[in-house]
Amino acid sequence: MNFLLFSGNANRTLAQGIATELGVRLGDATVGTFSDGEIRVKINESVRGRDVFVIQPTSSPTDKHLMELMIMTDALKRASAGTITAVIPYFGYARQDRTSEPRVPITAKLVANLIETSGINRVMTMNLHAGQIQGFFDIPVDNLYSSPVIVKYMIDNGMKGEDYVVVSPDAGGVARARIYAKLLGTSLAIIDKRRSAPNAAEAMHVIGTVEGKNVIIIDDMIDTAGTLTQAAGAVMKHGAKSVIASAAHGVLSGPAMERITNSVLDKVIISDTVELVKEKQNSKIVVLSVAGIFAKAINRIQHKESISSLFEMGHE
Repeated sequence: MNFLLFSGNANRTLAQGIATELGVRLGDATVGTFSDGEIRVKINESVRGRDVFVIQPTSSPTDKHLMELMIMTDALKRASAGTITAVIPYFGYARQDRTSEPRVPITAKLVANLIETSGINRVMTMNLHAGQIQGFFDIPVDNLYSSPVIVKYMIDNGMKGEDYVVVSPDAGGVARARIYAKLLGTSLAIIDKRRSAPNAAEAMHVIGTVEGKNVIIIDDMIDTAGTLTQAAGAVMKHGAKSVIASAAHGVLSGPAMERITNSVLDKVIISDTVELVKEKQNSKIVVLSVAGIFAKAINRIQHKESISSLFEMGHE
């Protein structure tokens, strides 16, 4: 194959999974730091004329992982790589996509500018927090979805049908929840919440019927888990039999693990776009790999085949 895969330090487990799915090895590169903390990158093999994919989610520490990606790109470009595709399973700063109050930056746009300026030719990501971020770039952006692996897991484990209801934790996620409800053959409900400050949300009441049902809360990411655990508590107060949750990105920052552990949630299903470090591993957390989805997209790009079907949440 006339392409190479490289990985930064953000999620080498996922990178190795993608390489295994494709039947290739990860490229040889040194990505570390100098004694003063500056990032040190050296590509240890020829990339001249090759199509290169750099796998690097910009998860915490976001700034370091973003800089690793851009410095690796610069090294590859100076080594005469043919094309460089940034595979960013989790796109950091995506929530800063608009000016929600006066005198604040649109950081997602700034990050898009930085990525383009570093020399990246194409971006492949998953479950962007806001789809319009694709328009911040003047290069191709492929926004894939984790839903096929999550829906398959749910169906295989009997989480479907009339005994279940899919719940959106806020009005903004209704479209996403509606798709899951259709794929799982369930009804739909919505949590009405009011956010008083960043990373703080209060679930107010439930729109729809959850009484006597097994609830599946669907979101795009779980950060501090405040919204999630309050939503779980709200549906249980409204008579739900049980409640599980699912999200593409398990950011799980701050008090997230403590909140999940002490919550009424039976299970939290996430993908491996963000590496789940050992201290965050928990019996309630189920991690599903999306390596196969990224491998399929990379393979189709290399064979100049359409990947449009991978942009649909319900694709097979």
